[in-house]
Amino acid sequence: MRIASLLPAATEIVMALGLDDQLACVTFECAAAARARRPVVVDTAIPPDLTPGEIDAWVRDRTARGLAVYELDRAALAALDPDLILTQDLCRVCALPAGTVADACRAIGTDAEVLSLDPHTLDEVLDSITAVGRAAGVDAVAAALVAGLRARLAAVARAVAGRPRPRVLVLEWTDPPFLPGHWVPELVRRAGGEPVGAVEGGRSTAASWAELPAADVVVVAPCGMDLAAALAQCPAVAARLPGVSLVAIDSAGYVVQAGPALVDGVEALAWALHPATVARPPAGRIAHHRG
Repeated sequence: MRIASLLPAATEIVMALGLDDQLACVTFECAAAARARRPVVVDTAIPPDLTPGEIDAWVRDRTARGLAVYELDRAALAALDPDLILTQDLCRVCALPAGTVADACRAIGTDAEVLSLDPHTLDEVLDSITAVGRAAGVDAVAAALVAGLRARLAAVARAVAGRPRPRVLVLEWTDPPFLPGHWVPELVRRAGGEPVGAVEGGRSTAASWAELPAADVVVVAPCGMDLAAALAQCPAVAARLPGVSLVAIDSAGYVVQAGPALVDGVEALAWALHPATVARPPAGRIAHHRG
């Protein structure tokens, strides 16, 4: 089977299922290991080197004019002749939407199966792993992977049970500040925190600094960015929210990408909120901002 992944989370799932050799193509946002030996068929239209505020303005303008944020190389996709195409409809700003993929499939004349992964909760993310496993014919492998992830979540739950739950505000963007949605509040809760200002299962929403709720801990998790980028934005957040404990996290890898690594994100957040109860995560995932 030739699998075309048009979504970083799908690539993560495919590789976690041990289907590396069947992965035919990926996106520019996928892990470097996935991009190393495969063509990239989805690229971004966002200009390089923009600040967070400039990116927000560019995306808003582009979306208002009905223009794409991502670009699909239809000719390359057609040449690969995939059997299974993995895409999403969850967020037009985060990845190529399924409607674009459907139009492309009609244009290039492929009859590949198209599987859209659109989870809103952590359980639905785990269900996505099961769905990809089923579509790729590795049901048993997917079941074992999901069971292992659930066991790790249960271990975190036991570790933080009965401990005080700090109020946690996650910022999915910093200029302007965005309150988190989808599964992000659940990550905080499973890590032993109480999410504030969150949209459970819904879309993240922009807010003003004055509208942000009081919190004991603010997690700086700019969508699609790594730990270094999150740490770089912490001073600006600290200036707006003086005296609040700040934590930066690799959001691209462990917060917004709907794959198995969300469990790593729960473990990392649990360490940041309750360091005496869980093991320190590997370097590069999460860090306290020392202003």
